[in-house]
Amino acid sequence: MKKLLLSLLLVTMAFGLCVSCTGGKKSKAKTIKIGVIQLVEHSALDANYKGFVDGLAEAGYVDGQNIKIDYQNAQGEQANCVTIAEKLINDRDDLIFAIATPAAQAVANLTQEIPILISSVTDPESAKLVASNKAPGGNVTGTSDLTPCAAQMKLLTQLVPDAKKVGMLFCSSEQNSYFQVELAEAAAKELGLETERFTVSNSNEIQQVVQAACGKVDVLYSPTDNMIAAGMALVAQIANENKIPTIVGEEGMVTAGGFATYGINYYELGKQTAKMAVEILEGKKKAADMPIQYLDTCDFKFNEETAKTLGITIPDNL
Repeated sequence: MKKLLLSLLLVTMAFGLCVSCTGGKKSKAKTIKIGVIQLVEHSALDANYKGFVDGLAEAGYVDGQNIKIDYQNAQGEQANCVTIAEKLINDRDDLIFAIATPAAQAVANLTQEIPILISSVTDPESAKLVASNKAPGGNVTGTSDLTPCAAQMKLLTQLVPDAKKVGMLFCSSEQNSYFQVELAEAAAKELGLETERFTVSNSNEIQQVVQAACGKVDVLYSPTDNMIAAGMALVAQIANENKIPTIVGEEGMVTAGGFATYGINYYELGKQTAKMAVEILEGKKKAADMPIQYLDTCDFKFNEETAKTLGITIPDNL
C-alpha cells in the first residue's frame, strides 16, 4: 500500500512538472506597447508615421504580432494633444512616438519616465524638449526635420530670377516655423532679397492672408509649417491664380499644388527614427545619451502642372 501511494505521489509530481514546463513553453513574451501621438493629418507627417512603422517592421517589430501600436491623431488641436498624451501615459506604454512639436511638448511635459522619440520637430533644443540637441539628457530624443532654408532661398533665385520681394507665410503659433523663417530671412538678405512676414493663427485666415500677400510680393515661401501644409491646396490655388510662385518646405506641399522645394524625405526620417526606437527597446541605448539625428540628403521636387500655370521653365541644371 505504501509503495502504491509513493508511486502515485511520484506520478503526480512528474505530471505537475510537465504541466509547468509545457505552460512555460506556451507563455507568450510580453507585447511591447508603442503609443503614437500625431499633431495633424497631412502628407509629411503621415509619411513620417508610415516610415516609422515600416522601419520597425524591417527590424522585426510588427504591429499586431510582437508589438501593439496605439495611433492617435490630435487633428491640429493642442487640447487634444494633452488628452492623448495623458491617455498614452496612463496606458503605461513602453515607448511613445510624438510627431510634430506641439504633440512632442504635450507628452514630454507629462512624463520623465517613458522613453519618448520625437520627429518632425525642427529644433528640439529651442522647443525645450531636450537639454541640447547633442546631449538630450532626459527621456526625449529623436530626429529633426530641419529644412535647408538657405538652399531653398537659392533655389528661389534660380527658378524666379527676377524676384525682388519674398512673402514668408507661416503659422504664428508654430515654434518650428519662426526658427526656419529666421534662417530663410537671413539667407534672403544675403541674396539681396526683401522679405515680409504673413502669418495666420488658424486655418480660416489662410485665404485672406494669402490674397493680401499676392498683391505685395513676387514669391511666397512657406517652411515645413503644419498649418500651411494642411491648407496647401488652398494656398496654391490662390497663389497660382495670381501667378505667384510658391517655394515650400517639403514634397507633400508640392504635391498639393506648391511650385517647388528642395527638402527632406519624411518617410526616410520616420525610418531613421525607428532605428533609434529599436536601440531603446532592446536596451542598447538610452534616450538621454542619443543625440538628435538629421537626414543627410535632400531632394529637388517641382509640380509640373503648377510650373505650366506659372509659365516657368525649369533650368536644365536642376
